[in-house]
Amino acid sequence: MNYSKVLLGFAAGAAIGAALGVLFAPDKGTETRRKIADKTNDVADSLKDKFNDFVDGVKNKFAHPKNESEDVEERGFSTYNRMPT
Repeated sequence: MNYSKVLLGFAAGAAIGAALGVLFAPDKGTETRRKIADKTNDVADSLKDKFNDFVDGVKNKFAHPKNESEDVEERGFSTYNRMPT
């Protein structure tokens, strides 16, 4: 499954949930605004965590080929330097 679709679905679900919460909230306006702010912060933190996990996953995915190419480069230079001139 595409990671961006999951992230988009999560954000849409959070927005719909927040809207429904406001519509059916029995609390005073100040309390409702505080709850909305808290929920917004929770969603933002969750999105940041998911984004950081995604970035870490991409870094990990490309770290091995990078290290491997650096090893090949080092072996190539080593072999070249050992060649008689």
